[in-house]
Amino acid sequence: MNKELIINVTSNEITIALLEDRQLVELNKEKCKTGFAVGDIYLGKVRKIMPGLNAAFVNIGYEKDAFIHYLDLGPQFTSLHKLVGKLASNKRTPKFGNIKLDPVLGKTGKLSEVIASGQPILVQIAKEAISTKGPRLTSDISLAGRHVVLIPFSNKISISQKIRSNEERKRLKRIVDATLPKNYGVIIRTAAVGKQDADIEADIRTLVEKWETALNKVRTQDPPALLLNEMNRATTIIRDLLNGAFGAIYVDDPSTFEEIKEYIRQIAPEKEKIVKLYKGKVPIFDHFDISKQIKGLFAKYVSLKKGAYLIIEHTEALHVVDVNSGNRAKVDDDQEQTAMDVNLAAAEELARQLRLRDMGGIIVVDFIDMHKGENRQALYEKMQQLMAGDRAKHTVLPLSKFGLMQITRQRVRPEAISNVNEVCPTCGGTGSITPTILLDQQIENKIAYFVHDLKVKNIRIMANPIVAAFLTKGLFSIRRRWARRYHCTIRVIPDQSKGFVEVKFFDREDNELI
Repeated sequence: MNKELIINVTSNEITIALLEDRQLVELNKEKCKTGFAVGDIYLGKVRKIMPGLNAAFVNIGYEKDAFIHYLDLGPQFTSLHKLVGKLASNKRTPKFGNIKLDPVLGKTGKLSEVIASGQPILVQIAKEAISTKGPRLTSDISLAGRHVVLIPFSNKISISQKIRSNEERKRLKRIVDATLPKNYGVIIRTAAVGKQDADIEADIRTLVEKWETALNKVRTQDPPALLLNEMNRATTIIRDLLNGAFGAIYVDDPSTFEEIKEYIRQIAPEKEKIVKLYKGKVPIFDHFDISKQIKGLFAKYVSLKKGAYLIIEHTEALHVVDVNSGNRAKVDDDQEQTAMDVNLAAAEELARQLRLRDMGGIIVVDFIDMHKGENRQALYEKMQQLMAGDRAKHTVLPLSKFGLMQITRQRVRPEAISNVNEVCPTCGGTGSITPTILLDQQIENKIAYFVHDLKVKNIRIMANPIVAAFLTKGLFSIRRRWARRYHCTIRVIPDQSKGFVEVKFFDREDNELI
């Protein structure tokens, strides 16, 4: 399977599309410089203890207080909390490796007995703010690297269950044992299989250095303060997914291109050539046919082959998916086989939709009824197999006697679909638009204003492909006539993401003209 990463960078966000055999399977959006991402480590301040919930609200600088439960404190919270208190008061503290760890924190205690309002607390974001809720926090700190996950205040070495070879497990444990300082534990990731000793050792040392740098910042920072920023979403995906099947990474922004290239040069120098800077005239998502897939795949109705389709409904409590055979049922005589074929196709598309929309929580799927027990079991096994490639934690339950399948899937970021359903960019939510017969006149008036009043001589117009074709049609096109009339350079670029009468103007430096 060929994997490609397509990265579109704008002034306010980065959009990352993961393609498998040219088919969109994941879509991630990250606002530029917003912070508060999963993995970020903060020095927060306890705002309020909630005894009834056995939890607390913590100020980390976000508009809404973050939430931490007693069970999220971690087994070595007492040791961490004491260290933070000493560092915050600038008391002399021993080296991290020489700290004596306190007894493990029990699972049945009360949070109010461990921390109090107004105290500083070291926390890590476990789940981003979603809807009306602030971020979810943990004090069980972990730092993810390419080959290992570092866990401070621990002396345990764990190995990924996906590593089956006993010889390889022993080799990796030996490398970590020889490198890991005291009071640190690690989880050895699957990506470490077959890697050289030096690469794994360097990964551990880098993570240890990051953690100690974050601790040193506690001395100089007042809460709330960011101590350690997780790498951006693009490099996180690259870190987790980069393997032999990764074909190419296309980026349309020079600075992001250099950043990603430098990161890959550090972790996998032999793959540096797969990073490519896209310089095409059309938007990068249009060039790779991603815009069209986004429009088709985030709808309520998702088409399958031969007339079948899914209906995906989102509620506050759960997600409901209904599988319909459509015209397929009228053509085939064998209803049981038809139901099986449609259900298998629906399962394949559903596994993709869960990743694409990043749907989390409870998902209930109403498959077409099947009477044979072996078919129901085969569908359950197929769904498990399809979900095996999903990096999010999930559980798939067998079909119930009502023909319903229940799936739970962890979500740590806002669901992608919520970022797609925006106010209509064409009408601004008013429900009315400028008559299309006046659109070319409206565009020309703006060009005249930009040339005469703003003194802009190089104008780039981004418009819907239909409008762009209308402006550039023929030898003496409207664009050419405007360029001659106003003595300027005009370039029209089709953009599938634009509404039918939505037009944007930019200068030579890509600054939007208003």
